Amino acid sequence: MVAGGSKKRPDSGLESGVTGGGKEAKQHDHQFHGQPPPAELLDSESEEIELSTSEGEDSSWVSWFCGLRGNELLCKVDEDYIKDDFNLCGLQGQVPYYDYALDMILDNDSFSGEINGEELVEVEHAAELLYGLIHARFILTIKGLNSMHVKYKRADFGRCPRVFCTGQPCLPVGISDSPRNGLVKVFCPKCEDLYLPRCKYQSDMDGAYVGTTFPHLYLMTFPSIKPAKPAQCHVPRVFGFKLHKNSSR
Repeated sequence: MVAGGSKKRPDSGLESGVTGGGKEAKQHDHQFHGQPPPAELLDSESEEIELSTSEGEDSSWVSWFCGLRGNELLCKVDEDYIKDDFNLCGLQGQVPYYDYALDMILDNDSFSGEINGEELVEVEHAAELLYGLIHARFILTIKGLNSMHVKYKRADFGRCPRVFCTGQPCLPVGISDSPRNGLVKVFCPKCEDLYLPRCKYQSDMDGAYVGTTFPHLYLMTFPSIKPAKPAQCHVPRVFGFKLHKNSSR
């Protein structure tokens, strides 16, 4: 569950009859195992993504969901990626109402009239879970890394609260790849420590929606943006004198 609970989309397909569409998937956008994708390709694609995201308004379920308060840590997953069954392998057993949830994400109203109001709430929860698990896979692909790169450059994920990190932008991370095993945290690439997200409502997101791999693969992919470790650290003093390392024993 994200941001404290399911939020019903005002123009969901069940009520308004909005149907999804789009191009059929032409290729697999697979995850990278071992070596990260070329940085030059990623940089060029991230510029295209940054331009395309500023053009017009998108009324799809994905855009609505990513625009909800508390979901700022998520990026928009490409529709073609979601439609490719290969990318969703293994998720059916983890998500109840899987087919209905997938239809909701893709703006298909094929289940209209088949479920009652109480079941619709369950489908909405299932759609949130399914999208989160798909998102965790998507951000390990070329397009996903670039989408997150755009958000990182805008510091959408927040900044490190540590004084000596001087406002270093952070990256989201999960402490588990399995859902319901921990909430999302943010990772500072400068001090390499974990913190709670800057806003309480962002802290309610399941960490599995980002996963444990993303920030580290991201920094391998974009090595030039990895900052140097802080040159300063706090030195405890009492009346101006440094404390001996054994003083607390």
